[in-house]
Amino acid sequence: MPIRMIIVDDHPVVRDGLRGIFTGDDAFEVVGEAADGPEALVVALRTSPDVVLMDLRMPKMSGAEVIRRLREQTPGIHVLVLTTFDNDADVLPAIEQGATGYLLKDTPRADLRRAVQAAARGETVLSPSVAGVLAHRVRVPEQRALSRREIEVLGLIARGATNREVAAKLFITEATVKTHLLHLFAKLGVNDRAAAVAAAYESGLLKPAAGG
Repeated sequence: MPIRMIIVDDHPVVRDGLRGIFTGDDAFEVVGEAADGPEALVVALRTSPDVVLMDLRMPKMSGAEVIRRLREQTPGIHVLVLTTFDNDADVLPAIEQGATGYLLKDTPRADLRRAVQAAARGETVLSPSVAGVLAHRVRVPEQRALSRREIEVLGLIARGATNREVAAKLFITEATVKTHLLHLFAKLGVNDRAAAVAAAYESGLLKPAAGG
């Protein structure tokens, strides 16, 4: 039986190119395409693919969120990321949400076909640079750096700002503030705002005000 796969990328030319790599090879069957996360969820539900080959940065929904929802919606599905980004901020959320593999778009065609076959078997497939990112994280697991925006949110919280005040100050929604708080709680290993502020001061993420 051929491996049933869908291709998810917001650039039509990229989708065309990827389809061309697999079309004509009896080992694969491209059963659908999507241009963004919400469309990918619909197409995956309709076609029940073995593998979703997807870009990571697309409109409407983050790549990590797409992976999470795909895994919840269709248990057993394998998601193979194919993107141009190999930094911590992209790699780690994708892997944490259940991506089976993570490749860069300079991957040779033959290697990409083999990677899809491996992903369909549930095997982890990583580009060398991505493997390096994960290896570094294993060596220094405690160094889960906060993003610049998370530090901004934490700094305002430390000064007594409410979620509404933080949202107004940073021109974001209160829901986004709550999301940032949940992420930084997880990174700092704490459960509430006070503990997060204390941990940030202890680790040097935040500095006491001069004369305070």
